[in-house]
Amino acid sequence: MGIDLAKMRSKLDALENRGNTQSAFWRPEDGEQTIRIVPTSDGDPFKEYWFHYNLGKNPGFLSPKKNFGEEDPLNDFVRQLYNEGSDDSIKMAKNLSARQRFFAPVVVRGEEDKGVRLWGFGKTAYKELLNLVLNPEYGDITDVNEGTDLTIQYGKPPGAQFPQTSIIPRRRPSPLADDQQKISLFLEQVPDFDEVFERKTPQQVQTMLDEFLLGESD
Repeated sequence: MGIDLAKMRSKLDALENRGNTQSAFWRPEDGEQTIRIVPTSDGDPFKEYWFHYNLGKNPGFLSPKKNFGEEDPLNDFVRQLYNEGSDDSIKMAKNLSARQRFFAPVVVRGEEDKGVRLWGFGKTAYKELLNLVLNPEYGDITDVNEGTDLTIQYGKPPGAQFPQTSIIPRRRPSPLADDQQKISLFLEQVPDFDEVFERKTPQQVQTMLDEFLLGESD
């Protein structure tokens, strides 16, 4: 039996996507899309992380304190701001405080060629997903043969300040893919969550904080 070129190509795509954080993530667009949550080897497809945002031009990064119990200069600075108690200090403290985010590996229906990607969502959607997986009417929604696709409705309702996400399970179970080979490929593409996000050292966080405070002073 010769080498399966389609499988090798999928493996290469998965490897390249893991190194490209832009293509490794999925974000719902306004309207309706259907996804399937892919099971993970540890039985927990929902991963929780804490991120700091709004520190100058730096993108969000993992909180050393909240995620790993390490020294976190930014967390200490936030506590200092709250202790100062002025309106401006409290406003800045809220902007810099670590925020909770959740992630799950998903396959987007109609975009299966892009492989497994990570969907990031907030606490409201997370609670809705937990209630769904604990509902005995659906069983294991991640089961590769008899799991459940989810319809994601995303957008900003009239008068709302922020977009909202609603999750509607399909009535009938379905396989993750139409053949076992594709199912195996999707399972291989589930990333190692510990390698997805860059981990900053306390020293790196201190440097970013110093640069941010210098910019504020200027």
